[in-house]
Parts: sequence; C-alpha cells; structure tokens
Amino acid sequence: MTKHWLRSLFVIMLAGLVFAGCATTSETPEPTEPVEVDVEEPPPPPPPEPPEPPQDQNDEGIPVYLGTNRLLPRTFYFDYDRAVIDPDDLSALEMHATFLNNHRDRSIVLEGHCDERGTREYNLALGENRANAVSTFLTSAGVYSRQIETVSYGEERPADPGHSDSAWTRNRRAVMNYR
Repeated sequence: MTKHWLRSLFVIMLAGLVFAGCATTSETPEPTEPVEVDVEEPPPPPPPEPPEPPQDQNDEGIPVYLGTNRLLPRTFYFDYDRAVIDPDDLSALEMHATFLNNHRDRSIVLEGHCDERGTREYNLALGENRANAVSTFLTSAGVYSRQIETVSYGEERPADPGHSDSAWTRNRRAVMNYR
C-alpha cells in the first residue's frame, strides 16, 4: 500500500506541476501599432462678426439715446430772468457733448429765446446768455468751440404765442439745432 500511496502522491504532484506550469506560461499577444487613418478635419468656423455698435443718431443725423430711436431733448428751459441750466437737463447735455466729441465733423447752432416781458435789448442779451450757458457747458465737456454757434432771438420767435405763465414758460429756452 505504500507503493500505491506513493504512486498516487507522485501523480497528484505531477498533475499539480502541469496545471501550475500551464497557468504561468500563457502567452500575451504582442501589442500592435495603431493604424493611422487620414481624416480631413473640417475648416475652423469663421470668427463671429463683431456686433455693430449701437446707433447714436437717427437717419436724419439727430442724436438719439443709445440703442433706441428716441431723440435726445434739444430744448432746454430756463427760469424767469435766469440763464442757469436746470440740473435735470445735465444728463441730456452730457449725451450731446459725448455725441459731438465722437462726431467732430458735426456742429450745432444754439438759439437763445425769451418770453415777451422785458425790453427788446434786454431779451436779446438774456437769450444770448442762455445760449452761452449751454455752450459753456458743452465746451467744458470737451466739445470744440468751433462746433458751436450761438444766436439770440430774444422774444422774436416764441414757441407759444400766448400771454400766460404757461406760454412764457415754454418761451424761456435754448434750442439746439444740428447741422
């Protein structure tokens, strides 16, 4: 029995060696070189066109609020017997100054007006002072003085021909006209 037992042990060891040898000697496939395929790349898309800057004037060349068709105010009203710009008008005047600075080829005429009260000479002088007040603001904002012309009409060209406080209020003004 010892022989038989030794023979069985030998067969089991031999079988173990065969199985162990098979597990460690497996072949791995050799790596293959990648195949290069010529693929045409599509051309890059063209760069997007820059957006047009917002328009600062309408078709007639009159300044508008940026990106809209709303005209900037061009009539500026004054208190009785005064030539001081109303603080509410400063932002519109700043936009006009920016427009004129960006368009050095453009010019304006500032008309000074008064109501019917006062002498003709006094009203002409007051109308001139009103036009000059607007002109001074614009030149202090960088507008060239050669772009600005002033004229006074005094009481000669009323916006409202009436003889009331509301009519006189509409007549005390400086009007900006673009050329």
